[in-house]
Parts: sequence; C-alpha cells; structure tokens
Amino acid sequence: MGTQDQGALLLKKQLKELSRDPSDSFSAGLIDDDDLYKWEVLIVGPEDTFYEGGLFKAHLLFPKEYPQRPPKMRFISEMWHPNVHANGEVCISILHEPGEDKYGYEKASERWLPVHTVHSILISVISMLADPNDESPANVDAANDWRLSYHDEFKKKVKRCVRKSQEF
Repeated sequence: MGTQDQGALLLKKQLKELSRDPSDSFSAGLIDDDDLYKWEVLIVGPEDTFYEGGLFKAHLLFPKEYPQRPPKMRFISEMWHPNVHANGEVCISILHEPGEDKYGYEKASERWLPVHTVHSILISVISMLADPNDESPANVDAANDWRLSYHDEFKKKVKRCVRKSQEF
C-alpha cells in the first residue's frame, strides 16, 4: 500500500470517527466529497476567552504524504491572534514539519508526528486560541496588542472578528 493510499484510508477513518462522535468545540468535514485531502472546519470560540461566541471557519489541507507530513491550516474567517498570520495561516508547533527545529525553539516531540489526527490538531488550535504563544508570533502586531494592550486594543479587534464570524 502506497503512502497516498495510507493517508486516504486514515483520513476516511478519521472522518467517520468525527461524524460518529461529534465535538461541541468544532465540526469538520470535506470541502468536496471527492477529495479526502481538503477539509473545512468550524471552530467554536472557546468559553471564557475573547473568542467566545465566535464560529470560525478554516480549511485544513493535507499533503499527499499524510500522515508523514502535516497539513496546513488557514482560517477563512477573519482572525486576530499572535499565532495566526495575516493571511489566516495557523502557526502552531504540531503543524510544523517533523524533526528538529533548526532555530532550536521547538523540540522534535512538539512538532508534527504521524500520530496526530484531525481531532488532536483542532484541540491544539482551540487551546492556542485560549492561550496564545507570544514568544514566537506569526502576527507581530497581534502579539504586541496581546502584550501591551491586552484588555483594550486586542480585545476590541478580537470582538470584531467574533461579530464578523457570526455573520459569516
């Protein structure tokens, strides 16, 4: 069985598991029924965070080498967060290529491992929303807002994203 076949089987299995045992925190499914490698997810803003009440849409795009290589995740909904690039791309350790970090910031065990599933990825992203890592930001402006004006500017921008996500 080729790597691509293995990835397709794993994704099919995960899709079935998620539909059998849905989460209150997110939903996930295929963008197109004919392509197991392109998923759309809807993340519910975590309670007791500035994101609470939001319904954030994102795409999870799996490489043909999955599960040996990580998917890419990009928010389609507007998102203001230190670990989300301006284009919506999520920057979180478990979505980084496997192996040692050439900058020495992340341990290999924190990066992509083939045992990660759609469920574990989305739980990590929800955790990231609740607890940003401003030490290694993808969005420096959001990280500065988080650090310097946590209750003012950051909150105002996130609440705007929450309102827009509800209209979406």
